[in-house]
Amino acid sequence: MNEIVKIENLKDLIIEVQGLSVLLDSDVASIYSVETRDINKAVSNNPDKFPVGYIVELTKSEKIELVENFPRFNKLKHSTVNPKGFSEKGLYMLATILHSKQAMNATFAIIETFTKIRELSRNVKELSVIQDKAQQKSLMQRSGELITEILDDDLQTSDAETTIELNFAVLKFKHTVKKKRT
Repeated sequence: MNEIVKIENLKDLIIEVQGLSVLLDSDVASIYSVETRDINKAVSNNPDKFPVGYIVELTKSEKIELVENFPRFNKLKHSTVNPKGFSEKGLYMLATILHSKQAMNATFAIIETFTKIRELSRNVKELSVIQDKAQQKSLMQRSGELITEILDDDLQTSDAETTIELNFAVLKFKHTVKKKRT
């Protein structure tokens, strides 16, 4: 996977284990262009960087359940090691200790996405208290841009519109993206 990591590319890999949404170590290895053993070695060499909630080790029964229910996990069937699952925080922490260009790019993508989400959250909170219409319009425009970037930063349209409409408790937000054919 030698491309910039995008959240939409990861969503199909995320599974629910022990109450957490995680990516398995083998999928993480693929994302960061390293071997699974490198992932596990990085974790064992840096245990203080992975507190509770950052990483979970699947139980034998959880591993068996994955293999039985999802064909993509057949490779785990004969493994003597239980896979590890990385939460978003664990994924980020892992990227900071791996030394591959892809891990660095993944870290950038994770940071950028979460920065945009935090900015969007602040904008929504601000919109509920701002009375100035020009300021509201500016914040709504920026929020629309952030939503577009988070959902699909390389939106491909031609002579068309894409409308995103969100209803929050304090406001209704509608953002339309128009792109012309080039």
